[in-house]
Formats: sequence, structure tokens, C-alpha cells
Amino acid sequence: MFVPAPEIFKAYDIRGIVDKSLTAEAVRAIGHALGSEAVARGQQAIAVGRDGRLSGPELAGALSDGIRAAGVNVVDVGCVPTPLTYFAAYELGTNSCVSVTGSHNPPDYNGLKMVLGGQTLFGELIQALRQRIIDGNLVHALVPGTLTHADVVPAYVDKIIGDVKLSRPMKIVMDCGNGVAGAVAPELFKRLGCELVELFCDVDGNFPNHHPDPSKPENLADVIRALKETDAEIGLAFDGDGDRLGVVTKDGEIIFPDRQLMLFAEDVLTRVPGGEIIYDVKCTRNLAGWIRDRGGKPTMWNTGHALVKAKLKETGAPLAGEMSGHVFFKERWYGFDDGLYTGARLLEIVSRQPDANPVLKGLPDAISTPELNIKMNEGEPFTLVDKLKAEATFEGAESILTIDGVRVEYADGFGLARPSNTTPVVVLRFEADTDAALARIQADFRQAIEGVWPGVQLPF
Repeated sequence: MFVPAPEIFKAYDIRGIVDKSLTAEAVRAIGHALGSEAVARGQQAIAVGRDGRLSGPELAGALSDGIRAAGVNVVDVGCVPTPLTYFAAYELGTNSCVSVTGSHNPPDYNGLKMVLGGQTLFGELIQALRQRIIDGNLVHALVPGTLTHADVVPAYVDKIIGDVKLSRPMKIVMDCGNGVAGAVAPELFKRLGCELVELFCDVDGNFPNHHPDPSKPENLADVIRALKETDAEIGLAFDGDGDRLGVVTKDGEIIFPDRQLMLFAEDVLTRVPGGEIIYDVKCTRNLAGWIRDRGGKPTMWNTGHALVKAKLKETGAPLAGEMSGHVFFKERWYGFDDGLYTGARLLEIVSRQPDANPVLKGLPDAISTPELNIKMNEGEPFTLVDKLKAEATFEGAESILTIDGVRVEYADGFGLARPSNTTPVVVLRFEADTDAALARIQADFRQAIEGVWPGVQLPF
């Protein structure tokens, strides 16, 4: 049996460069391992969807062949956003699904996001698939599983239309970045009562206009321009596979996901008093107090969509979110990350006012840096952060949190250093009440990092 390259088995998914590390042969082998694991878990069928990448049809076909070799049935739901693949697992009763997606990565990438029996596969569960292949621990069914096709888009759209109600019609800019959200989002938001200024809503796996990653401000330039040139009220942008959302106000201010989460928390807590709200270590320190003031229980957790989703499931929390833009509604929805549904819930809230912009701009803000990266060799980021935990001192710190990297809280800000689980970098983020405080916190971190790793090249 062909054994796929180890580097494609990431912390939260499987991902690699098409026809290099991620080949059809590799995906078929992974499918066979996944099908075998499904058999071990008593799962009989897996829904398979794919995003708009050019390699999608071939890889989805190879994956399905591998799954069926283990005797597990495949329901092909076609070219749909990743949240619709998750939705299919509920709607079709498979309880298991795989989205063939490269998410927000460049066009030559693709990958797999996997759910078995309602459990998102991450970490050791992903590594176990490769071990199955190495050990030859594969089910070879005498009769392969069946392959059927299903269109879940109408049921998905109807479900959201039945749940989300706008208080008034709205005109919005919508940028799908030529990602697969363009296949569903325009229809959904028109049916919600929106007039759209559509940008790049045709699905094109070459991404000819800009990279489909709304967490990077440069990718929202077209939305900002369209808001300036039209009478649209606010702008929404989706990433390549539709599980993350970007939000822009009329005057071009980006409302980052940790501020979006304040809006959602306030709304959810009116119906779930005392509810737990989960957010990752990269989020603003304004969140905890905001949640407490509205009667909720704030819980900071590890970064990573699979980790946050698992924590949501474990705690029964009604809402979770992370700085990268993954938002998880369990209240009124299924608990998976869904950029389209998140956008609909946002419009539901802001449509209650005559103008959405004061609502969004009124959310607490702070001076902060974007995500900064220290580029290192494989394995080194974890070593550096371990050294910080063991050896570094931070003068004036109120507390040091180590659930995911090192987050140092001061009276007037915070600094974070954590090893990325997907690329060999240390991720840094800083926030403060004033520019002077931001500079002081960065100087503290510079001294601490250079103290444990002399000669390191810092991005600040």
C-alpha cells in the first residue's frame, strides 16, 4: 500500500501541494484508512463535498474510491462550501463527512477536513490514519460501498431562511473571492432580503482577483472600495471554503472576529442566560469583561478550529469563536464553523437598527498589531516557546497564561507568543490601551525572546 508523505498530516486537517505531497494516490490511501476507521466506529456512510479548486473533482473521486474500498457508502454532495458538507452529515444522517478543501491556501494546495461519527479529527486522530496505512490495518470489503449523489443546498438555504429574520431590507457588498461560497451565498442573502453588490462570486479555482482570506486586510481592499463607490451599508467577505467571515463598515473599518464575537455573545446571552462563551488566546482582552458584564461565562481556549469545536462540544457552550474568523453557533445552529450562517446572524442583529454602522463601530476596540510571525525551522517554534515558559520573566505582568503558548497579561494590554500548529513559525500578537503601552509590551517580549534565543530575527 502506498504511504502518503508525513508532512501532509497536519494538526487540524490534511493539507499539501497537489501532485507533489498531495496526490490522488495519497488521497485514495487516506480514504481507505478513513473508511476503515469508519467501520471500526460503526459508521456506514460518509458525505463528501469539495470546494472550487481545480484539483477538487479528481481528489474527491480518489477519496471516495478509498472510502468505498472499505465497504463504506459515499454520498457525494458536490461543489459546496465546507459548512454545507458539515450540514450534509446532519441532513443526510451520515454523521460523518469530509470536505476536500484547501481553505484559504494558494491555488496549488488542497486538503481534507474530516468528521467521523460527529467527531472532528485532529491531532493524534489524524496521525492514526497514516499509521493505519503503514500497518496495513485496512478493511478490504468484498463488496465496495455505494456512491450516490445529493443536493443539500436547498435544504441548507431553507433552514437558514427559517431561522434568521432580518428586521429590514439591507444593501450589502458581498465578496466571495472566487471561492466556493459564491455558489450559495448570493442566493441565500437575497432570500434573506438583501440587495447585493456582488464581487467575485463566480467560483474560479485560480482565484484571479485576490486571495480568498478575509483575515488579511489587503484582501478586503475591493470591499472597502465598493462600499465607498456604492450606497451599500456594510460589506461581508468569505474565505475560500466559506467557513470564515470578514466584516467591513461603510467607512472601511474592518471589524475583526474578536469584536464580532462581542456582538454575537451579547445577542446569544439574551436567550441563554449565564451561557459559556469560548474564544481563543489570540482574541482581545476586552472580551472577558464584555461577556461577564452580560451575565456570561468567558472561557479562553487553544487556537485551532478543531480544538475550539471540540471544547464547544465538551462544554455545551452556545457560542465559540476565534481570531482567525471561525465562529461556532450551537444556539439555534449545529455548532460547526459556518461563515455564511455567521454573516446571516450578524445581519439579523444589525438590521434591528436603522443603520448597522454605529452598532459595529460602537464595539470596544483597542490598539493592536496584526498577527506577526517569527519564521523558524521545523520544530524550533515549540522549543522557543517552551524556553519562554521555563526561563523568561516579564516585568510588570499581572498574569502569565500558558494554555497555548505564552500570553502575558498587563494592566494595560497583553502580548502573546505561541507556536503555530500548521507552519514552522511563532505567532505573535500585541494589544494595549495606548501606543506607549504597546511599545513597552513589545520591548518586554523582545528582551524575553532574545534572552532565550539569541540572534533570532524578530518581525517587530
